[in-house]
Amino acid sequence: MFRTGYYALLCGAALLASTAAMQPQSGNGPAVSAPAPANNPSIQSIQNLIRSQHYEEALQAIDGALQHAPNDARLFTLKGIVLSIEKHQNNALAAFDHALKLSPNEPAALRGKAQLLYSAHDTHAIPLLERIVRSDPKDQTAHEMLAALDQGRGDCATAIDHFRLSEQVIQNHPGSLESYASCLFDTSQYEQAIPILQQLAALLPDRTYPRYDLAVVLVRTKKYEAALKLLEPLLESSASDPEILSLASDAYEQSGNTGKAAALARQAIVLDPENVSNYTAFAQLCLTHESYDVGIAMMNAGLARIPNAPALLLARGLFYAQLAQIDKAEADFAKAEQFDSGQSLSAYATDLAELELNHEDIALKKIRAQLKRYPNSFLLHYILAQILDTRGDDGDHQASREALQSALDAVRLKPHMVEAHDVLSSIYARSGQYDKAIEQCHLALRDQPDDQIAMYHLLIALRHSGGAEHQDEIDSLVSGLSELKKTARKDENQRKRFKIIEQKAPTDTDNAP
Repeated sequence: MFRTGYYALLCGAALLASTAAMQPQSGNGPAVSAPAPANNPSIQSIQNLIRSQHYEEALQAIDGALQHAPNDARLFTLKGIVLSIEKHQNNALAAFDHALKLSPNEPAALRGKAQLLYSAHDTHAIPLLERIVRSDPKDQTAHEMLAALDQGRGDCATAIDHFRLSEQVIQNHPGSLESYASCLFDTSQYEQAIPILQQLAALLPDRTYPRYDLAVVLVRTKKYEAALKLLEPLLESSASDPEILSLASDAYEQSGNTGKAAALARQAIVLDPENVSNYTAFAQLCLTHESYDVGIAMMNAGLARIPNAPALLLARGLFYAQLAQIDKAEADFAKAEQFDSGQSLSAYATDLAELELNHEDIALKKIRAQLKRYPNSFLLHYILAQILDTRGDDGDHQASREALQSALDAVRLKPHMVEAHDVLSSIYARSGQYDKAIEQCHLALRDQPDDQIAMYHLLIALRHSGGAEHQDEIDSLVSGLSELKKTARKDENQRKRFKIIEQKAPTDTDNAP
């Protein structure tokens, strides 16, 4: 998107102020003529023509002035501005390049060229913008552009720094607020995302997705009542959106209204009966409230629609295990492993672990009891590690130690379990053991090269470990994350991630399972 503030700046008095102090260069550098005085009538008249939108006349005046001052960088800068406004982008770039050849540090030409490259999503704008913020650290527009480009190529850590330095200008830019919140969410900075999403929701009061995204973060941070205040009006106006129903179901369950939670979870399945995640959410309710027979019936209904879905087989197996029907449980576990594509089983384990986080005390008691019966279950060790790691992130050192051992047990029992390596990398990075974190990230990426969690952890660990020898790998990671962003993968275990772009709600409500 264009930052019109830059062109207002370039066409105003700042252009004269920025160039009035230029002096001719000597030595081997490009020759630069002494600029006209700040009150040069030709410069001022050209600016007036641009402000009054007489662009053809402005170009004629610029060409006439260049006959008398062919090395005046300001004239080429003004020419680039006019050509940019007239959508002659290649010619505009050539004009800005010529201005920078004459005066390499000409601020207006730097900004003009950076604007054009940014608008074309060209990462060559990044070094120009970095030069701008080095010379003017308070240029919030340049920081905003850098943030958007960094976020687009997957470097959320750097993008967040630039977003924070542009908070005044982005408060009225929905796209930047969305990108800022998305980066905070991707890097698990949920509390910091809340005020950004509140700004976005206030800016777009007629849109659904900002309120949904805010509710996602409020649920993630256990602010359930606040989430329901946002979700209840959405349930009335968007009753056919299964994602809203599923999220509201979670919030109601955590607020103690299990009946409402179950009803909404069922409704989400009715609206989107081919979505495995809706069944696993319902399964979690059944596990929490020991409604094992109901859970089995719903998993059967799901398997009738989605035969051999590993997540549903695994869920049904867990219900059978709770009912001590071990033969049926083991049969479902084996079948789930047989049909697992390499991600489905792990994805379900991740989803289940995240849902368990909302019932930590109950979940820990049940999982530890299950581990006594099934001490060689990699899945149970992983879920225990995932829950305890969250407590460790809050400063519980005993939980961190137990999480570490459980994650190590999970990878011992299933060496190629990517999610367990992700947990280990998180634990090691948090304790400053960056070499071990890097090792775990490499193991995860060995088995799943597009594992974004491992890529983020590795990026952070490499930067903290220091050393120029890591720069090539850091650059490769940023490039890889950029490619993943472009393909916009929508895995099942991300069903409650930000929408950003509003989705059309399903309308077929007649195919209940």
